[in-house]
Amino acid sequence: MNARDMNAPVARVGAIDWAQASNDLDEQGSAVIPGLLTRAECDMLAAMYASEASFRSRVVMERHGFGRGEYKYFAYPLPDLVAGLREAVYPHLAPIANRWNEVMGIDVRFPARHADFISRCHAAGQTKPTPLLLQYRAEDYNCLHQDLYGEHIFPLQVVILLSEPGRDFTGGEFVMTEQRPRMQSRPMVLPLRQGDAAVIAVHHRPVQGTRGVYRVNLRHGVSRVLSGHRHTAGIIFHDAA
Repeated sequence: MNARDMNAPVARVGAIDWAQASNDLDEQGSAVIPGLLTRAECDMLAAMYASEASFRSRVVMERHGFGRGEYKYFAYPLPDLVAGLREAVYPHLAPIANRWNEVMGIDVRFPARHADFISRCHAAGQTKPTPLLLQYRAEDYNCLHQDLYGEHIFPLQVVILLSEPGRDFTGGEFVMTEQRPRMQSRPMVLPLRQGDAAVIAVHHRPVQGTRGVYRVNLRHGVSRVLSGHRHTAGIIFHDAA
């Protein structure tokens, strides 16, 4: 993807209603961003999965009890589209992350620029890039989990569906659960189309209760794919040890 093509998705990031996204994250721990990528951009990213050149490792989920399916972590330098989105989205999420940490009584604050946060990660030995591509076929699924890779964790991440439900696959819904203290888990299904993104809480988020703010735990996963072929991109803002 050339520089001119890269400007288009970055421009779309600037046009997002981030105030609404912030409200949705406060209320649900997630926010759906329709049409972040075009079909051509989705197809280009998904096609990269067949190559080994852009990746540092491949994980077969069944071997580790993570579910069924597989994923690959990108290597540095990241593809232009992935790097551009990571850098463009982060400044809109850092104020939300800082506000959440403040109300939850967590001392950590995040810098305005992603490069400065990555420098913090690398100084602590978290030097492995975490953006990834995931691939699912019929009967594959992803167990509920949290993407925690080290001491320094950015509390929000982005998931982009690269395939079209009903055309490329059936089943395979993106799901989240929320666990509030002394309550049963609340399930959520995020309806995504090709090119849609979901901004989600990585670990926990604040909730206002009658006695003040408390933390709720969130996990995310993918339900069983019934047919076809499903690709997803994950943009995680902290690096791994």
